[in-house]
Amino acid sequence: MAIEKIVVPDFGDVQEITVVDVFISAGDRIEVDDSLIALESEKAVMDIPSPFSGTIKEVLIKVEDTTASGDVIATIETDSEEIVVEEDAEVSLGESMVEEDDKVSPGDQIFHAAPSVRAHAREHGIDLASVTPTGPNGRILLEDIQSVQVQAAPRANMSVSEPAQEDFSKYGEVEEFTLGRIQKISGPHLHRSWVTIPHVTHFDEADITELENFRKKLNSELQDGAARYSLLVFITRAVAAVLKEFPFFNCSLVPGGEKVILKKYYHVGIAVDTPQGLVVPVIKDVDKKGMGEICDELGRLSSKARSGKLAIPDIQGANFTISSLGGIGGTGFTPIVNGSQVAILGLSRSFQKPVWDGEKFIPRLTLPFSVSYDHRVVDGAAAARFCRALAGHIEDLRRVLL
Repeated sequence: MAIEKIVVPDFGDVQEITVVDVFISAGDRIEVDDSLIALESEKAVMDIPSPFSGTIKEVLIKVEDTTASGDVIATIETDSEEIVVEEDAEVSLGESMVEEDDKVSPGDQIFHAAPSVRAHAREHGIDLASVTPTGPNGRILLEDIQSVQVQAAPRANMSVSEPAQEDFSKYGEVEEFTLGRIQKISGPHLHRSWVTIPHVTHFDEADITELENFRKKLNSELQDGAARYSLLVFITRAVAAVLKEFPFFNCSLVPGGEKVILKKYYHVGIAVDTPQGLVVPVIKDVDKKGMGEICDELGRLSSKARSGKLAIPDIQGANFTISSLGGIGGTGFTPIVNGSQVAILGLSRSFQKPVWDGEKFIPRLTLPFSVSYDHRVVDGAAAARFCRALAGHIEDLRRVLL
């Protein structure tokens, strides 16, 4: 037998995170990968698994503690002296969109909510007892507070009461199904974005005939087992180039609506469909990466997303988002802007389109796309120019070098 310390993993740039649940007590018997605690930080909630099996001797952390990488969670009497610890172990990511706010001061009333959430509620005069929690184990999330703010805001034309619940069983057989954590937590976030951001969507299309031929040629030259180039790889790089030309698509609106924060970095969120729901990992510094690097990063993040292994840094920092439904179908859709971003790109399924070349109609592979934008920051003319520039970069990738 050996006594070992279990510590908070390294979360990269995240300096402090809040303990929102503790699942263990002294004397508990646990196995490797059993959940120990749940931590909350910027837009993420995650369970910390145990690297050991054995008996918990002492728990050194409690709910609402603010902790950091390397802090001791608990001590454990292990089953054997042989301990296996992965040097680069990943922490499973809970499916939430919690946004970190200011830290709470001592003396606050205790609710099943993180200090950041209670501080936000106190700042805006929200009584937590009146808030309906949507987080795991009845935890109140920041989105729950903000949903109350939206409903209480002086916008009579925006306040919509819940429809009366019918007894649907009188019409036939029914089944009640509980939504997953992603749907329950992202729902209020999406509702807030839809209600508070004046959305407009611009539709356009790009001729990707040459790009598709180039993509297929590249893939045919790759060795077996190498990551294949998808169309999304090239579009992601094109987006970064166009964001440089149109900085107001790469900003955030400051509360109050009088200023924007222009960002000089280009981190692009990529919506990934997973068995648990939609998550958005982020490819950082896209403008500084080659196509091969973007391809590898996209493959790595997509794989981690589908296996539930995304870490906090993987979902932080996006200033523009791409949502692609081309692999499923459809001719167009209106994606919802993810506040505090001001625009989002939606990609639909490409199709063959007859194009007149002056003498005859010729088939051209055409990609329909749409850009939803915050009309407080971006006007219609700017959106049209952005979409035309994006189409030009997609049609001729040499433009990204300019």
